[in-house]
Amino acid sequence: MTSVARLMGVVVAGGLLTAAPSPAEGTQAAKFIQTAIALRNPNVAYDSGYRRIAYPLGDVPQNVGVCADVIVRAYRGIGIDLQKLVHEDMKRHFGAYPMIWGLKHADANIDHRRVPNLAAFFKRHGKVLKITRDPRDYRPGDVVTWNLRHGGSLPHIGIVTDRRALFGRNPLMMHNMGGGQVLEDMLFDYEITGHYRYGLD
Repeated sequence: MTSVARLMGVVVAGGLLTAAPSPAEGTQAAKFIQTAIALRNPNVAYDSGYRRIAYPLGDVPQNVGVCADVIVRAYRGIGIDLQKLVHEDMKRHFGAYPMIWGLKHADANIDHRRVPNLAAFFKRHGKVLKITRDPRDYRPGDVVTWNLRHGGSLPHIGIVTDRRALFGRNPLMMHNMGGGQVLEDMLFDYEITGHYRYGLD
């Protein structure tokens, strides 16, 4: 097997290289990224069904989830409970959040599991960063939202990591689009609708 073939085999087997500058070890950003990457599990079933969950720190079963659950689970690894934060902010400022689902009040079971609500929360309480086609503008720990449906609306969300695929320039994203909680080179595959940083600096 040639050297190139061996290297390609590493990629096929899921091997990843850290090519982006990583946050300093021990920082909030480094812990956040480590927690996010540790969530990797291709067997997590995509399930957007409404469920009653505990509050605060409630979660759906670990073997199911949606893209927003990746964000919530990663932030809990650094002591930030988006379920509680989003719910309390929506109770106080309900009109600042999207009126998409016909809700009349905040709901701790689902508020934090919806991408438009997370985006609204990050806009209100985090840093709104520029949207570009330059991978260098996306730092490990940033949160990105997309619209997956051209000509329609299908919101999605993921986390920028400090990993890159072999020979790749783009940072790998931690997300769940239906194939489990995975690391994937897909940052520029869809229309980016938001770029945020929250709770890390």
